[in-house]
Amino acid sequence: MKAGVWFVAVDARLVAIISSIVVATSPGLAQDIPIPSLLDRGGGLFGGEPRKPGAYVSPSASELLPNAADVGAAPTRGLQRFDPIALPVAPGIPKAPKIELPGLPAYAPQNMPSQDIIRSRATLTLKARLTEDGEPIPNGLVWRLFSAIPAIDGRATLIASSESSEANFEVPAGSYILHVGFGRAGVVKRIDFTGVKTQETITLNAGGLRLDAMVGDGQTIEPARLSFDVYSDAETESDRDLIASDVPPNKVLRLNAGTYHIVSSYGSVNASVRADIRVEPGKVTDATLQHRAALLTMKLVRELGGEAIADTAWSVTTASGDPVRESVGAFPSMVLASGDYVIVARNNDKVYQRAFAVEPGQNTDVEVLTSDLAETPDPLAGSGD
Repeated sequence: MKAGVWFVAVDARLVAIISSIVVATSPGLAQDIPIPSLLDRGGGLFGGEPRKPGAYVSPSASELLPNAADVGAAPTRGLQRFDPIALPVAPGIPKAPKIELPGLPAYAPQNMPSQDIIRSRATLTLKARLTEDGEPIPNGLVWRLFSAIPAIDGRATLIASSESSEANFEVPAGSYILHVGFGRAGVVKRIDFTGVKTQETITLNAGGLRLDAMVGDGQTIEPARLSFDVYSDAETESDRDLIASDVPPNKVLRLNAGTYHIVSSYGSVNASVRADIRVEPGKVTDATLQHRAALLTMKLVRELGGEAIADTAWSVTTASGDPVRESVGAFPSMVLASGDYVIVARNNDKVYQRAFAVEPGQNTDVEVLTSDLAETPDPLAGSGD
């Protein structure tokens, strides 16, 4: 029992001596070479689980060991500070930089040549005449050439136009609709152009109409008070189409050959006449209409031949009482058709009236005297029934 205790004590002293010698001779070697300790022995001084044996390097082989920094091994001493660690970039799909582009169309149009460029063109020459055997019309023509194929909206597409006496259109082969106008005369024709230089003459079958009017026994009418309306020929008034309105006298109106209904107006009240006139092709038809009317100038006077009284309101009625015209002034003028009338003048809350007959062509002044007071019915008087 005592011998075992001494052996342990001697062993401890030997270990302490060896450790001090090693540390004194080579301090760095003492740190790198592990020295077995009594604490590493099985059982330990304080009991517990025995520790597994560690790596042991013989002192004679210490020179063969490489430096830890040369082989990339971590040093055996602890880290003195915590260096930041560079983290990898977050994985993902790399994005291209944003590029600012100008506004571009949704599609790029193709620079294809149009059909008119591909198709060869030729000259289509057009002339017009009034009759089959007539001479070409020298002026006043309007040519319009349309495509025979209507557009999406259903309207005809205008290809070319001209106002010369001879139209020359450079167009490709195809079908066209031609309209040529001569005043209010005109014709529409389909032309199938073969693409070869062609000259064609159009027959309008048209003529002219010149209108005038007289009154009474051949008296001329002031042109400013005379006008004409031209309608197409039809059996009923509602079926007639207005061809031209407010046509002055002695003006040549270009029309297609045929019969027309003419309305001549003298003044703006009720003097008008009607007639059906036929226009012959290639000729100017002259027509003179006869009016039965007269120009009247009305005056309110205190005596015959006296001065007209101003601020007078006038009204004209037929003999049966139908209103014809109203006016205000000292001496208004109006054209009335022949017949019997009643002229009423109002001035200063007084009413004057006179019966008068209009004779064709007899222009005159109608004087209403202040003595021609109209009989004012008593509003309190009964009808007597």
